[in-house]
Amino acid sequence: MAPNPVIELRHLSRQLPSGDRLLRILDDVSFAIPAGQMVAILGPSGSGKSTLLALIAGLDRPSSGEIYLAGHPVHRMGEDELAVLRRDAVGFVFQSFQLLADQTARENVLLPLELAGHPAPGERADELLAQVGLAERGHHYPVQLSGGEQQRVALARAFATRPPVLLADEPTGNLDSATGEMILGLLADLRRDAGTTLVLVTHDPAVAGRADRQIHLRDGRVVRDVAASSAGERRPLEAAR
Repeated sequence: MAPNPVIELRHLSRQLPSGDRLLRILDDVSFAIPAGQMVAILGPSGSGKSTLLALIAGLDRPSSGEIYLAGHPVHRMGEDELAVLRRDAVGFVFQSFQLLADQTARENVLLPLELAGHPAPGERADELLAQVGLAERGHHYPVQLSGGEQQRVALARAFATRPPVLLADEPTGNLDSATGEMILGLLADLRRDAGTTLVLVTHDPAVAGRADRQIHLRDGRVVRDVAASSAGERRPLEAAR
C-alpha cells in the first residue's frame, strides 16, 4: 500500500439481493492511491466501476470492507459527516454534467464555494470560468450552452474549492472526440494547478492512456493494476487474480 494514501480500500465488497440470491457487484477489492495520482478505472459494463466511485464518495455503503478518504473512515461515518467530507474534500464530474438547470453557469460554480464559506466566492467563480474559457458565458443557463460548454462549467464547479480528491464518471462520454480531447486537457490543467488526486472511470483506452495508473475490473474484482514507468511503458502493480 502507498504511504499515507489519499484513498485506501481494504477488502471492499458490495452485494445486492437479486431474487433468491446475492448479486456480487464488488468482490474483495483492495488498493491505495497516493496524493496527486491520476487513476483510470476500466472494465466492461457491469464490472463495478461506477459502484466503486459511489462507495469511495460515501454515496453507497459497502457490504464489507473499509474505505478511507483523506484519512477519514468513510465506511463508519454517518450521513451528516459524509456530507461535510464531500463538501470539503471531494469534487465530482459526471457524464451527464449534472448542472442545476435553474442556475446560471456562474451560479453553478458559486454554489460549492458559498457552501464551503469561501471568503471571495465571486472572484473564485469568475477566475475558474475564465480558466475554462467561459468568461463571457457565466450569465447563461445550461440549456443555452453546448455539451462541451456544460462540461467545462462542471469542471469549474468540481475544482472550485480545490478538493484533494476528484471523482469523474465517464466525463467525456457524451462528447465528440474533439470536444472530449479539450475537456481532458482542461481536466489535466486544473488537476495540476490544484494538486488534486483524480479517479476517472472510462471505457475509452485513449482517455485511460493519459492516467498515471490503470486499474482494470472484471466481475467486481481487480484483475490488473498497472502504472506508467519513467520510460513511458507500463509495468504491473498487481497480478491478475
